[in-house]
Amino acid sequence: MNSGLQIALLLLGSYLFGSIPFGLWIALKWKGVDIRTVGSGNIGSTNVSRVCGPTAGVIVLLLDALKGLLPPLIGRYVLHLPSQSPWLIFAAALAIIGHNYSVFLGFKGGKGIATSAGALYGIAWQVGLGACSLFGLLFLAFRYVSLGSIAAALSLPPLMWIFYPGDYYRLGFAIVACVMAVYKHRANIQRLREGTEPKFGRKDA
Repeated sequence: MNSGLQIALLLLGSYLFGSIPFGLWIALKWKGVDIRTVGSGNIGSTNVSRVCGPTAGVIVLLLDALKGLLPPLIGRYVLHLPSQSPWLIFAAALAIIGHNYSVFLGFKGGKGIATSAGALYGIAWQVGLGACSLFGLLFLAFRYVSLGSIAAALSLPPLMWIFYPGDYYRLGFAIVACVMAVYKHRANIQRLREGTEPKFGRKDA
């Protein structure tokens, strides 16, 4: 198989794998509910955890993160692309786009935080570690998943520039991932401003 076809399959596979709605499927299996119609209506791990319990939420979190992590790892270790190859970055980005705009859900989807975290660990682990640490600190302090997610997303471009100065492909990835995450959280931002955003763990959330 020639390298061009391999890369095309990697990119297509990244989007399709990212599009798999694990949250929807697990909620259907766990509770027999369409997760899009209950709670916040989001297919991500936070809503699944609230509706189906923490075990289901953790499974969705790990699977959604895997969607972002596997494509660059396959490109690196199966296709033997160099670590600086922009194709690895495009594959990681397409996995996030697949999660956020799934072909299986009419080009709708989740907010991409777990998938972005997995993708970051696949192409820029230092940035992933920094963003996840910021998320963890804010979540522990305030108990808002959305606040931690938004702050982590906003940290991506400066962190990427610090750890990968001059790498414009990775910086572009960071900017795209940041913009998508903030856009997907626009309703959460409004609720945070109004003081109506539910904290994680509240039964009425």
